Amino acid sequence: MEQKNILFTCAGRRNYLINYFKEALKGNGFIIATDMQANAAALIDADISITVPNIYSNLYISTLKNICIEYKVDAVISLNDLELPILSKHKNELEKNGTKVIISDELAIDISFDKWKTYEFLTSINLLTPKTYLDLNIVLKDLESNELNFPLVLKPRWGSSSIGVDIVQNIEELELAYKLLKIKLSRSTLNQENINKAIIIQQKIGGTEFGMDVLNNFNGNYYGTFVREKLSMRFGETDKAKSVINAEISKVGEVISKNLHHFGNLDCDVFIEENNIYVLELNPRFGGGYPFSHEAGINIAAIYIEWIKGGNNIDKYNNYKDNISFSKCDRLIKIPS
Repeated sequence: MEQKNILFTCAGRRNYLINYFKEALKGNGFIIATDMQANAAALIDADISITVPNIYSNLYISTLKNICIEYKVDAVISLNDLELPILSKHKNELEKNGTKVIISDELAIDISFDKWKTYEFLTSINLLTPKTYLDLNIVLKDLESNELNFPLVLKPRWGSSSIGVDIVQNIEELELAYKLLKIKLSRSTLNQENINKAIIIQQKIGGTEFGMDVLNNFNGNYYGTFVREKLSMRFGETDKAKSVINAEISKVGEVISKNLHHFGNLDCDVFIEENNIYVLELNPRFGGGYPFSHEAGINIAAIYIEWIKGGNNIDKYNNYKDNISFSKCDRLIKIPS
């Protein structure tokens, strides 16, 4: 049986992904996991765990290259939003020794990582998305003319895991929250070429929230959309969810896929309000909601392994079922002192 070795970077707390891929390999290969913290939980479940420099270190890419060569890594999968632009930029360099870096091209990453470009992309392909602004003065003008109404959402233009997100109910809150977020961003490592354009202000959409995994193959061709209704959130990540089979939401996923041409899995957030489907964010990686899709019958881990091997016999891994609910829970793992 052909052996394949998979490297997960920025592994963090994603133990479930480590174990899903170990199950899919069936002993025919190793799971290597890296993180800058030696006590990261996901390192414990990997076959090989390695501590690496910070993703912004000048040594980071060369360290990954050496790991790929030493452990004969067949594929690299990133689990961190902030790392995606870095790996995409160095993709060709990392692949010179035969390793497949499963990451979208720089354009798709840029569209997804930059929330303003996400808004422009979604409107350009005629999908509904919340009204979005970069200019506080225009927001104040539209509020005054009733073109826009509270509540509004403030968030970093470049950000991850709902960090820095604030909901405001009136002009005083809006101005105070905007000023505070601007101060915080000035101290952060996020992209700040122009701090005056580093905050987006969005119309807040109500209704029912859904997540979906939009799966493309490694050439950017669409395979399927797998939808879950979010029943509960915890620190910006899905905590309880129910699988849903909905043709209209799935069609939205297909439209995104065929215009973004991402590689592999794309995690998306959508809302249905008054029968309208609004798309909020695009994350071209495995998201925190993937376990709900996996347990409902779509084994993307096994599909990845099949594609890494060069095969396409994947339909046997798609047994997605409707109305299956799961809840996350914590478990303790002994870590190095």
